[in-house]
Amino acid sequence: MPKRDSALPAGSADILVRRRPVLAALGRSVRRWREARELTQETLAEKAGLDPTYISGIERGLRNPGILNVARLAKALRLTTAELCEGVDA
Repeated sequence: MPKRDSALPAGSADILVRRRPVLAALGRSVRRWREARELTQETLAEKAGLDPTYISGIERGLRNPGILNVARLAKALRLTTAELCEGVDA
């Protein structure tokens, strides 16, 4: 069974994703590109200078990364920020 964030009540992650579809879309994009590059969350985190748990939260749509962190992720994935955010509409 997946471990859930103890700071959130059970089921909250699903509610957050429904309330913030932009974050869910960004998370799907990060995961899709990371997997296409055959990177683990840990390797992507290292390349981007971020924590692996932060990458996990982004991919699950639970974190709201700032533009600098989105740019770091794009660079680590060898993409432009625009490419990473393609299809992520507000």
